[in-house]
Amino acid sequence: MGHDHNHSHGMTATAKHRKRLIAVLAITLAVVLVQVAGAVISGSLALLADAGHMLSDAAGVFIALLAAWIATRPPSDLRTYGYQRAEVLAALANALVLIVISVVIFIEAIRRIGSAPEIRTDIMLYAAVLGAVANLISLLILRSAQKESLNVRGAYLEVLGDLLGSFAVIAAAVVIMITGYQAADTIASIVIALMILPRAWHLLRDVVDVLLEATPKGVEVQLIREHILSVAGVVAVHDIHIWTITSGVPVFSAHVVVEDAVLNARGADQVLDKLTSCLGSHFDTEHCTFQLEPASHSEHESRQHA
Repeated sequence: MGHDHNHSHGMTATAKHRKRLIAVLAITLAVVLVQVAGAVISGSLALLADAGHMLSDAAGVFIALLAAWIATRPPSDLRTYGYQRAEVLAALANALVLIVISVVIFIEAIRRIGSAPEIRTDIMLYAAVLGAVANLISLLILRSAQKESLNVRGAYLEVLGDLLGSFAVIAAAVVIMITGYQAADTIASIVIALMILPRAWHLLRDVVDVLLEATPKGVEVQLIREHILSVAGVVAVHDIHIWTITSGVPVFSAHVVVEDAVLNARGADQVLDKLTSCLGSHFDTEHCTFQLEPASHSEHESRQHA
């Protein structure tokens, strides 16, 4: 037995913050161009590594924007949830790109050990400071939105990593300027590569949880069961399933056993209203599906399977 719940396919969590992502994309691409030019002129691998990481961030933001647009396409008989999962696939691609970038940086840094070239630290320092300022601006743009969307959070974490990477490049430039220790550039490159990997892993883990339809974080199934059982007329509940379609779109379904007397048109509607209201107010879940079963039917099934 179904109920009238709001399966809205409107704006997803990422789409709501499209303007923020566009602003960050523009800032990031501008800084990438400056840092690549600076890396070529200065000979700094750390600066090139930071530029590469920022380029991967720009690609990730572009993918997120593209996915947000695709996710707004209406559902059809072949895709009843539309294309909302496209955002999750974009986040998966973003995580994999981060991992590849970090491995490439690490390999190149290892290759340079013992043969670090002369570095023009003035250009290296100017480009790194510019990158740090740009990253700070991007963090402020994304800070309030990063809790609502996997893709926005992915972009936020990447920009945060870029900021730390810029600090590493600045530190390396200062060390080289003061001491002449050219290997500081290679060390900074390795530090940047090692900073990228944990963030990529956490994003990948969150994406895999969504794809495997794991229970959303912060949701306690036992607590939901207790709330359902507290509704008047409900005898038992089983086959509870909670998963996530995309960021900000949790889904819930359950078989609810009710007293036989409840299963008239008015009684069933009242029970469904209470169940939907309960989940919506306590667990922020609007996409609810309940199958009501009479208690006598459950007892009949139990005797058959005894």
